Amino acid sequence: MTALAARIVRADALVDPLVDAMYRLYAAHYDACEPVRFRADLAAKGHVILVEEGGRLCGFSTAVDHPFDWNGSRVQVLFSGDTIIDRSAWGQQALSRAFARLAGALQARDPGRPLYWLLISKGHRTYRYLSVFARRFFPHPSGGDDDLRPLADAIAAARFGSDFDPGRGVVSFPRSMGQLKPDLAEVASRLSSRPEVAFFLQRNPGYCNGDELVCLARLAPENLRSMVRSSFLAGVADGLD
Repeated sequence: MTALAARIVRADALVDPLVDAMYRLYAAHYDACEPVRFRADLAAKGHVILVEEGGRLCGFSTAVDHPFDWNGSRVQVLFSGDTIIDRSAWGQQALSRAFARLAGALQARDPGRPLYWLLISKGHRTYRYLSVFARRFFPHPSGGDDDLRPLADAIAAARFGSDFDPGRGVVSFPRSMGQLKPDLAEVASRLSSRPEVAFFLQRNPGYCNGDELVCLARLAPENLRSMVRSSFLAGVADGLD
């Protein structure tokens, strides 16, 4: 496979054939995902990152940002929605860098306001993505980042209401809103012993049924890994087209 290219577009600018292709890609990897729900979720997002190879869609991620009042001040939250990368493109980082650039551009709009990334994870691969992206995040296998928990709980409660269980730190919908297909949900024995995988499985045992672990990370240069920090700073400098 040649190198992938990623571009950021507004969700309301997507044309129907592209949305159909996004749904087909998503449905190839997730169960319990009806077209109506997929389109409704997409309509509620602000930005979409498209990952392509020679014009062929290989992956995407949806996102929306919003302010959140916290302890007498206001922070900015960037929430990741549906995200998928085709198995043939696993290991490439075009999506990571594009997401960091989007985050940087959003930070540049209000540089004095802290920016946080809210991620709900229904698979260990998504959870492990946090450690590739950020130095500090919650929940962390070491337990050293529990200072982020009150904010994570508050944002999740505001966004998901009674579907969020603060005791478990998990969003559990009455009816699955999408879950990994069984072959993707299965955890290979060589991976299950890794600390971050074992931690995810312990914190979110219902992931196979669509339960999502609430995660939070500060998006700031000092908290980003070198792989994405330069993209974040480019987004701060250049903004979005």
